[in-house]
Amino acid sequence: MEPGEPREPLEPGPGAETAAAPRWEEAKTFYDNLAPKKKPKSPKPQNAVTIAVSSRALFRMDEEQRIYTEQGVEDYVRYQLEHENEPFRPGPAFPFVKALEAVNSRLRELYPDSEDLFDIVLVTNNHAQVGVRLINSINHYDLSIERFCMTGGNSPICYLKAYHTNLYLSADAEKVQEAIDEGIAAATIFSPSRDVAVSQSQLRVAFDGDAVLFSDESERIVKAHGLDRFFEHEKAHENKPLAQGPLKGFLEALGRLQKKFYSKGLRLECPIRTYLVTARSAASSGARALKTLRSWGLETDEALFLAGAPKGPLLEKIRPHIFFDDQMFHVAGAQEMGTVAAHVPYGVAQTPRQAAATKQAPSAQ
Repeated sequence: MEPGEPREPLEPGPGAETAAAPRWEEAKTFYDNLAPKKKPKSPKPQNAVTIAVSSRALFRMDEEQRIYTEQGVEDYVRYQLEHENEPFRPGPAFPFVKALEAVNSRLRELYPDSEDLFDIVLVTNNHAQVGVRLINSINHYDLSIERFCMTGGNSPICYLKAYHTNLYLSADAEKVQEAIDEGIAAATIFSPSRDVAVSQSQLRVAFDGDAVLFSDESERIVKAHGLDRFFEHEKAHENKPLAQGPLKGFLEALGRLQKKFYSKGLRLECPIRTYLVTARSAASSGARALKTLRSWGLETDEALFLAGAPKGPLLEKIRPHIFFDDQMFHVAGAQEMGTVAAHVPYGVAQTPRQAAATKQAPSAQ
């Protein structure tokens, strides 16, 4: 062969083609697994139902919090940097967030171009350097969380309205109180005492009534005048709607998304289910609660009137992803039965003694 003369293509040997194919597929799979998974695009905040979650609500950070409290912020940041490739363990809000994403998947199937979806925002006062470990943890669990708010030690509450927040969940009671005072639906979330399996395909949210969905008007009467006067008052005002409570807007947002499934004939297969779990008695004070919801154009899928009985056993049967109540003894009872419960610090039940009990050391969220 003369210099510069083009070479004849070599003929592949017997079996070369079939041997190359598996090797190519194997290599492609290897590199595909290395590449970040493509996640759905976040909806515009003004179109979404925005759930803001703190890092300690989404993930368990007990050891990190201990270091922050006992050794200070510098050791805390150093520890996070040294462990940034270790994902955090799931925290109390984790199953709730996964259920939100399951609902989003169903909505995208039915309405491919709609942005009427849940949007989860990680809101934390952590230093930005901790963000790498949080991002690694989110990617490890394949969560669709693209919006972060990291405030480097300052309170993030002032940003919640700018994010169009419909609900804020945190492990820090003081920050939750700040949010409630700003008129934002918020709750302090607690881990259950034991793990109970929850639905992977249906989001279940349970609400107390008074001082959660409704105002604390009725609870004030109980505290000031006793149960007999309360029953008389509720009967006399049965057709007068109660004023709204701090989480009425969140139930409204859930109802809006439910109707998107109803319009497709999927009421019975709806992946969102809501529950009213109240200490009210159905016969003496239940009608006003239901008529109030009706006057707002809202409903819950189930209404459980317990007439003062403990809520924990019923919640164990419902297995909600989250239960909201304004009284800590109901939250504690739910925790004992394996329910993720969230305290809403609103209304007359929040006595100075209870408020002081919920305060805690400053935290890295």
